[in-house]
Amino acid sequence: MSDLLYVYAVARAPLEGVPASTEGVGGAPVRPVEGDGLIAVVSDVRAEDFEEAPLRKHLEDLDWLSGTARAHESVVRAVSDVTGVVPLRLATVCRGESGVRRLLDEGYDRFTANLDRLEGRVEWGVKLYATAQAEPAKEPASVETPSSGRDYLRRRLRNRQSRERNWAQADALARRLHTELAGHAEAQRLHRPQSGELARADGVNVLNAAFLVRRAESEAFVGLVERLTPQEPGIRVEVTGPWAPYSFADLSDPREGRVGA
Repeated sequence: MSDLLYVYAVARAPLEGVPASTEGVGGAPVRPVEGDGLIAVVSDVRAEDFEEAPLRKHLEDLDWLSGTARAHESVVRAVSDVTGVVPLRLATVCRGESGVRRLLDEGYDRFTANLDRLEGRVEWGVKLYATAQAEPAKEPASVETPSSGRDYLRRRLRNRQSRERNWAQADALARRLHTELAGHAEAQRLHRPQSGELARADGVNVLNAAFLVRRAESEAFVGLVERLTPQEPGIRVEVTGPWAPYSFADLSDPREGRVGA
């Protein structure tokens, strides 16, 4: 059996109330590993998936990443439902319980500072998508005249200018939305807009932001997003959460995301 342990999150001891049926990556049961007043929530994983070489290949496989991310989030959510939590990066792996305890020991000050700062707070994601407005139906072909080439170029120019105005308006709306929401959150993070397969949505992702909000104020925050969302064609705002505060945890330890010694 592999001695590799996948580490999902860190919380303060004691940890009670997490459903015993909670499953991690690969359907493995999760369990706590305690060290110096902290708890790491872990599960066993296979060496053929999480040793350095195979893991590097898996991280280029979107299907594998998606399944691992769902399992990761499921465990983190189960823990964050019952206590304050510092969620770790996807695919944080240590070698054996001794490696997990070393992670807790070396990161003790960082973990406790994060737990103090993030207690009672959750993350909300807000994305704004813009879609190009439909172009007018093409005019039926007509007999060529000396001016037809110029007319065609004029139509192309008008269409391009219209699209550029649409994107400029979407960008301005995204900036206003972000500014207003940041004023009602304790912290905010701007992430790179998603594109291609990662976006998994219609339209262009113009805004991809995360906001740190007190759990007790979540309903008011979501209501504010709804009030600020413009009722304009071609604009769609997506709100997700509440999540554990992934974007606001300081996980700068270079050991994380690698197999522990």
